[in-house]
Amino acid sequence: MAYLENENLQFLPMIALRGIVVYPKMMVNFEIGRKKSIEAVNEAMRSNRRIFLLTQKDMRDSDPARRDLYDIGTIAKVRQIVKLPDGNVRALVEGLERAECVTLAQSNDEKYNVANVMPLAPQNTRSSENYKEALVRKVRTLFGQYATLIPKLPPDIATTVLETDEPGHLADFISSNINIPLDDKQYILEQLNPVKRLKLVATILTREKEILSIDAKINQTVKEQIDENQKEYYLREQLKAISDELYGGEDPQSEFDTYMDKISKLLATDEVKEKLYEEAKRLVKMPTGSQEAAVSRSYLDLCLSLPFGKYTTVKPDINKSRALLDKEHYGLKKVKERVLELVAVNALVPDIRGQIICLVGPPGVGKTSIAKSIAKCLGRNYARVSLGGVGDEAEIRGHRRTYIGSMPGRIITAIKQSGSQNPLILLDEIDKLSQSAKGDPAAALLETLDSEQNVNFYDHYVDLPFDLSRVLFVTTANTLDTVPAPLLDRMEIIELNSYTREEKFNIAKLHLVKEAVKQHGLTSKNCKFTDEAIYKLIDSYTREAGVRKLKRYLESSCRKAGSEIVSGKAKQVKIDNKKLYEYFGNEKYFGDELPECDEIGMVNGLAWTSVGGTLMQLEVSCVKGTGKIELTGSLGEVMKESAKAAVTYVRSRADELGIDADFYKNTDIHINATEMAVPKDGPSAGVTMVTAIVSALTKIPVKRDIAMTGEISLHGKALAIGGLKEKTMAAYTSGVKTVFIPFANRKDIEEIDEIVKQNVNIIPVKNVDEILMSALVVDPFKKEENTSINIEVRKNFANLRQ
Repeated sequence: MAYLENENLQFLPMIALRGIVVYPKMMVNFEIGRKKSIEAVNEAMRSNRRIFLLTQKDMRDSDPARRDLYDIGTIAKVRQIVKLPDGNVRALVEGLERAECVTLAQSNDEKYNVANVMPLAPQNTRSSENYKEALVRKVRTLFGQYATLIPKLPPDIATTVLETDEPGHLADFISSNINIPLDDKQYILEQLNPVKRLKLVATILTREKEILSIDAKINQTVKEQIDENQKEYYLREQLKAISDELYGGEDPQSEFDTYMDKISKLLATDEVKEKLYEEAKRLVKMPTGSQEAAVSRSYLDLCLSLPFGKYTTVKPDINKSRALLDKEHYGLKKVKERVLELVAVNALVPDIRGQIICLVGPPGVGKTSIAKSIAKCLGRNYARVSLGGVGDEAEIRGHRRTYIGSMPGRIITAIKQSGSQNPLILLDEIDKLSQSAKGDPAAALLETLDSEQNVNFYDHYVDLPFDLSRVLFVTTANTLDTVPAPLLDRMEIIELNSYTREEKFNIAKLHLVKEAVKQHGLTSKNCKFTDEAIYKLIDSYTREAGVRKLKRYLESSCRKAGSEIVSGKAKQVKIDNKKLYEYFGNEKYFGDELPECDEIGMVNGLAWTSVGGTLMQLEVSCVKGTGKIELTGSLGEVMKESAKAAVTYVRSRADELGIDADFYKNTDIHINATEMAVPKDGPSAGVTMVTAIVSALTKIPVKRDIAMTGEISLHGKALAIGGLKEKTMAAYTSGVKTVFIPFANRKDIEEIDEIVKQNVNIIPVKNVDEILMSALVVDPFKKEENTSINIEVRKNFANLRQ
C-alpha cells in the first residue's frame, strides 16, 4: 500500500455509511440518524470540517464494530449540515482523498468514533497516453450505450462523462452514478491505479449493459403479452356484449369452462365424473334463463360441493377421550365405557364399518351431547339430521329431478354440511318417524344404515353412487317401542337412564351453573348458587328425567340476579332457598313422604317414571261384602293383573297366614294407589299388593320406613323388575331405611349410587313370604304368637291413630 509522502497519520471523526460509497472529488448528500454519527459530524463542524467516511459491510447492522467495516474509505469535507424535524441530520460532503483506517477508537467522552487514518497516494501507471485515451473513449462509448438503456438518467451526467479526460476521476464519477452492487463500488474505491480502475469500470459497464439488454427484452415480451391479453379482454368484452343480447348477460362458455375445471379436480370415480361432464355439456346448450338450466345448475353445484374422497384422518387417543368425556359428562359410566371401546377399536382399525349406535333414554339426559362428544373423540366432523315427524321417503332419499323444487335427501345434505366422507351423523329422534301415503321413511333408512348396501348409496336427486360405509351413524330415541324391528336389528342399543337426584346436583354444580352464569355476563363473585338452592330446584321446582328444566330455572335465576345487579339493588346476589321463593313463588312439586306411623294396609311401593323413581304408596281396605275387588288410582292393565295374582296367592296361603279361607266370598277388597290422576302401569307392584292385602286381612301394620318393588307369580316368587337405580334413589330421598328387591336383581346393586347403598339396607328376596315376615310389625306365619302380640299391636296402633 502506497501512502502519501510527507503526510502524518490523521485522527478524524468517523461515520459508518450504509449502502453508500463516497469517492474523491464527488459531492454527496445523505441523511444521518445514528447518535454517534451525528456527534461525529458535529465535531467535524467544530474543528476543520474534515471527517472520515467508511462503508459498513452489512447495511442492516445498526452498531457495526471494526470487523464489520471496510478498511479503505474517503476523507471528506463537510460542506453543510441541516437538522431535520425528526432529530436526524442531512449532510452535504465533498470527497477529498482515499485513506486507510489504521485504528478505530472512541472519543474521550465516548460519544463518537475516531479513526486513525493514513491518506493513500495514487499509483503511477506505465500505460501510454494513447492507451489511456483509447480506454477513456471505450468507457465513454460503453456508458453511452448504458445510458440508452436507462431512460431516466440525468443529461448532465452524460455531459460530465464526455468532458472528463482523467482516467481515475472518470472511473470514480461513473461508479458513483450507476446502479451497481455495493461490493463493486467499494472494490473500485480500493483501486489506487487510475488505469486499472477505469478498466474495471469498463468491465462492469459491459456486464450491466448485457443485463439491461436482457431486462429490456423481458419487458418487451411482457408488454407484448399484456397487449395480447388486452386484445383477448377486448374480444371477451365483445362476446359479453353479444351474450347480454342473447342470454341476458351470462356467458355460457365461461360457465362451462368453470364447471369442467371443477369436475376435473373432483376426487370421484370416473363414472361420477363422466356423468357430471355430460350434465355440464347439456347445460351449455340450454338457454341461460330457462327453468331447466336453473335446475341443471343447482344440480351441478350440489354434486360439486359433496366431499368426494375427503376424509378426516385424526387418530383417536383413548386417554384424551376419557378426559374429554369426564369433563363434559357426569356419571354415565356404562355409556362412557362403550364410547371408549369405540375409540379404541377406531384407533386399531380406522376403516371399521357397520357400527351403528342407538342412544335410548328420556328427554334431556344428554343423548345429543354424547353424540357430539363421540365425534370429538374420534376426530370426525359432525352433522345432525332431525327425523321427528318425517313421513316422506323422499326426505331420506331425496326427490327425483323431474320437477322444479326437487331437493336432495337429508342424508346427502348432512354429508355436504359435514365436509367429509367419514363424518359422524346423528339421526335424532328415530323413534318419531311416521308413515304416510308418500312411503315409509324407516324402510328407506334400512339401506342407509346397512354397511353392505350403503357402499353405493343412491340419492334420488343426486343419482350418483356415494359411499356411506365409512360414516358413523348414531341414532337417538326416547323409546324403542315405535322403532321397526328390522331397523332396530341393525343398531346397538345403549340405554341412558334418567338422572338421579345426586347426579342432577353434580351436573348442575359442575356444568350448568357455570354455563348459565357465564352466558348471562355474570361471574362467580357476583352471582353464587348455594347447594341447598340447587337441591331445592331439583326437588321442588322440577320433575324430569334429564336436566333441561333445571337448566332453564338456573338461567332464569341468572337473569333475575343480573337485573338486580344492573338496577343497582345489589352488587352481588347469593341465590338460596329464600331467593328461589322470591323469584319463582311457591314450590311446584312436593317430595314423597313416609307415613307418620305404622299403618294397616298401607305399603310403600317403588315405581319408575319417565322423570325418575318415585315412592308410590299402595293402600288396601277390607270391608264386609260379596268378594268384590275394587281397583282405583288409574291402574293400567298390567297392574290390574298383578292385583288378581296377588289376591289368588293370598287365598292359597290363607291357612298359613291365619286368614279366613272364605274371605274372597264375604269380604270386598279395595286396592288404591296414591296420586289417582297419574296413570300407572308396569310389572313391579305384585309384592307390594300382596303385603298390603295380607296386612289389611290380618290387621297387622306395615313398618313405615320400608319399601319394596317386584312382580309376583302365583306361587309367590319375586320376579325381576327394571329401573332399580332410580327406585332406590327415590327410597333414599324419602327417608326409607330398608328396601326389598327381587333376588334376580341383585346384579343391579352395583349400579346403585354409593350414597344410597350406605344409607339404605337393600335386601334381595326370592319369595314374597320373606317380605311378609320382615315388613309387617308381626310375622303373620307365627300363629301362636299372633293373638297376644296382635292385640297389643292393635292397641298401640289405635292410640297412634287417635
